[in-house]
Amino acid sequence: MATELENIATGVRKDLITRNEYNYTDEYASTHENALSDGDEKGKGDVDGSVGSKTDVNTRISNLLKNSYSKNSGYGSTHQNAISDGDEKGKGQYEAAGEVGGLTDINTRKDNLGRNDYGKNKQYGINNPNALSDGDEKGKGEQDGSVGGLTDINTRKDNMGRNIYSDNNGYGVTSANAISDGDEKGKGQLDENGTIGGLTDINTRKANLVKNEKYGPNKKQYPDFVI
Repeated sequence: MATELENIATGVRKDLITRNEYNYTDEYASTHENALSDGDEKGKGDVDGSVGSKTDVNTRISNLLKNSYSKNSGYGSTHQNAISDGDEKGKGQYEAAGEVGGLTDINTRKDNLGRNDYGKNKQYGINNPNALSDGDEKGKGEQDGSVGGLTDINTRKDNMGRNIYSDNNGYGVTSANAISDGDEKGKGQLDENGTIGGLTDINTRKANLVKNEKYGPNKKQYPDFVI
């Protein structure tokens, strides 16, 4: 008796044979209608010059209809679509004084020119007011000693306003802010008996001295070695 697997295999084979439309008397070959392009989806061969299946043929016909060029109207340097005449197609030059580029190119160029402050009679250079620092945002040169744009100048003025030092009050070893006189700024020494460090340093040191119960100026000094 046939096994269960053999029965399944036989069933699959019969199913595939049923689906197969080719047989000994009607084999698939180069002369078979399904191998020739006759307007259906199967054939890819050549019938009357129409190579490909139905989708191929229709796509080709659709593309031909979309194509605006032909033998009598070929695309070339003299074709209107190759010349820039204000439409989107042409990229060449229309006449001697024409505008090169398509419509978007031309409009973009006009827009940029409209925004441009400079021209043949007003070029940007070291003598242009926009190159000189006169209190506006544009200039970065020097005019009356104010180097930089408006933001630069204002930032500098703001920093100078916060700065307590100047030509007549320079920071140095003799400046009050460099000497430790009990405030937060100085870190130097005021005199021979001065306390070195800022206010926080001095207070921290005093707090530590208070916590020290064993050693101090009037107590045993460390190290206190017994000989």
